[in-house]
Formats: sequence, C-alpha cells, structure tokens
Amino acid sequence: MAEAIDSFSLRSIAVPAFGPTILYGTAIGAILPVVALTASDLGATVALAALVVTLTGIGSLVANVPATLITTRFGEKWALVGAAAWCAAAMVLAATIPVLWVFALAVFMVGMAGAVFGLARQSYVTEAVPLLYRARALSTLGGSNRIGVFLGPFAAAAAMHFAGTAGAYWVGAAAALAAGLLSLTVPDLTVRVPRPGRRQRGQGQPDGVEAAAAPTLRSVLGSHSRIFRTVGIGVLLIAAVRATRQAVIPLWAQYLGIDPTQTAIIYGISAGIDMLLFYPAGRVMDLRGRRAVAVPCMLLMALGLALLPLTSSPLGLLAAALLIGFGNGIGSGIVMTLGADFSPQPGRPQFLGIWRLLSDIGTLGGPGLLAGITAVLSLSAGIGATALLGVAGAAVLWRWVPKGRPGVGAVPNGRPPAG
Repeated sequence: MAEAIDSFSLRSIAVPAFGPTILYGTAIGAILPVVALTASDLGATVALAALVVTLTGIGSLVANVPATLITTRFGEKWALVGAAAWCAAAMVLAATIPVLWVFALAVFMVGMAGAVFGLARQSYVTEAVPLLYRARALSTLGGSNRIGVFLGPFAAAAAMHFAGTAGAYWVGAAAALAAGLLSLTVPDLTVRVPRPGRRQRGQGQPDGVEAAAAPTLRSVLGSHSRIFRTVGIGVLLIAAVRATRQAVIPLWAQYLGIDPTQTAIIYGISAGIDMLLFYPAGRVMDLRGRRAVAVPCMLLMALGLALLPLTSSPLGLLAAALLIGFGNGIGSGIVMTLGADFSPQPGRPQFLGIWRLLSDIGTLGGPGLLAGITAVLSLSAGIGATALLGVAGAAVLWRWVPKGRPGVGAVPNGRPPAG
C-alpha cells in the first residue's frame, strides 16, 4: 500500500479523469450565455426565459437519485459515456428544433446529464486516488470543470459568428461527444458490490460479500443520517452562497449603472482568480485538513458579499468581486472532497447521490432566497442575507468538519463526525 501511494501521480489519471471533465465543462460553458437569449428568441417572456434557465438545476436535482442507480448498475465508465451522449443529444435537439417547449426539454436534459456525469466522475476519482492525494485530485477535478466553463463561451462565440445562436449548441454537442469518447479510456473499477444473485465482474470478492445485501439509498440515508444533518447542512450552505454569488455581481453592477462591458471584465477577472487557485486549495486540504480551507472559504465569500452593497464604483465592485472569487477559489473541490471522505464503500454512489442532492438544493435555494428578499426589501438586503448564510456555513463547518490532516484520524471515512 505504501509503495502504491509513493508511486501515485495525478498525471496517471489526467486523461481519464480530467480530460472528459474539461470537455464537458466546455460543452456547458458554450451554452450558458445563450440559454435565456434563445428562449426569448423562441417567444418566451422574461420571466419564462428565467424559468428555462433554472431547468438545468431542476434537471440535476431530479436526476440525482437515478444517477446513483445508473452508476451502481453500469459503473463509472459507462455512466460517463452515457451522460455525455445524453447531453450531446440534448444540444442537437436545441440546435435543430426551434420550438420553445422542445428547447426547454433539451435544457432539462442537460441538467439530467450533468447529475450523472458529476456523480460518476467524483466516484471514479474517489476510488482511483489514495486518501493522501484525494483533495488535490478532487480540487483539480473541480478546476478542470471551471477551465472548461471558462473556455466554452469563447468557442461558442467563434461558432456563432458563422452559424448564429445555434452554433453555441453545436459546439456543446461536439464537446460533449468528445467527452464521451475520451471517457472510454476510464478504467473499469471492480470494487462495486454486485446486485443480489449476480457475480462481480473482474477481481474476486472476499468470501461472504456476495451474500451481503447491496446498499440502497434508504439504508445509506439511515446509517449516515447524522452526517447529512451536520456536514451536509454545511455543504448545502456552501452551494447556496456559491450559486448566489454568480448573480449578485452583475445585479449590483446594473444597480450602480456600470455598463455591460465593464461588468463582463469585472466578472471575468473574478472568475480568473477563482480558476487559478484549485491546485493550491487541494494541497492545503491534503496537508492541513479540510477545515483549514472550508471555513476560510465561507468567511471570505461572506466578507466579500457584505462589502458589495457598500461599493459605489467599478473599482470598488472589482475589489469585492476579487475577494469573493478568491474565497470561492480556495474552496475548490471542498464539497466533493468532504463527500468522498465521509462516503462508505460499499454504498459510495448512493451516498454521493444524496450528497449532490443537498448541494443542488442549496444551488436552487440560494438564488431563490436572494430573489425573495430583494422583492420584499431590496437588493442590498438580499446580498446581506447571503453573506449571513456564508457566516452560518462557516460556523457549521467549523463545528462538524474534523480538524487536522486526513489519514491521521482526522477524517472518519464513512463514519459520522464525533460530537
């Protein structure tokens, strides 16, 4: 075991783990800027176009439980391939049939594919990487996705110059298809518990494994309910703050009367800082523990959000946006890493499916809270409430995430946190 850890290198899984993730992120990034525009062009009102945009999140939320069944049944490799193919089909549908309800269905399908792809890639990296390198691997996985999402709009812009708005969806289809083809290089993992009555393919299992009942969503939810009620709440709050921070920067820029070009530059610089920090974040998590990153991540985002309503110029907005981007960047991979740390084996896909469900609830709930408070009070009050969510998340993570370096008794794989 020690020799295997000493000889491990992230480069050994770079192509099967990170390559498809960059390509899939490019597919999603290509269409993100044009989904609302396409819906409007097809006759949607502003409110309906906004609803269509949320269908990706709703599709992911709905598909999280089926994603566990698919990954458990077919394995990580074929789940990745199938999800990428489903995403590519959705992109083609969006590009070729200019009907609003068909387009809405395609956006929903993209969200479904994202749930399966995300679960399968996280499960694969968790299994393939030794514990001492886990955070670096998962933060690099998150960083790879961010690189793809960053590159996607530029590829889409080039395509749209020749093919119109449909060009973005053709870029998405090509990138998703390429992600599926590259996923064929992912090695099959043989640690999965077989379904009752079926023998495990590949390596043999110890005596008695086949006779044991395979984990189910219900059994994993019951046996790990304490984790979901503690660390899981922290993960939900992380997702809520992260999702809301993407909306508040352009909204506050619009409130200040900053022109779209300057807003795009400010947002892009913030995203660039965020994207550059994924590997240092993972290294700190591996060497100093998950809490050393999780708590500062939330506090820095909360501080940036709290300062945002106090800004009155592009320079002030940029400073707050950089602080928010830095906070989010140092937390790259934290949700996936915590999920991997606490997930049991057998039962990892089921656990991670529930984990992603909590994250998706936060992703949808955070912007919803912002919208509700803004409608009743003001935008600055909504941003302030989001900052308070960040402080609450930091407190939850400080209380329930184990302190210290993993692998030295700090992270109890598959066991509830003490206390």
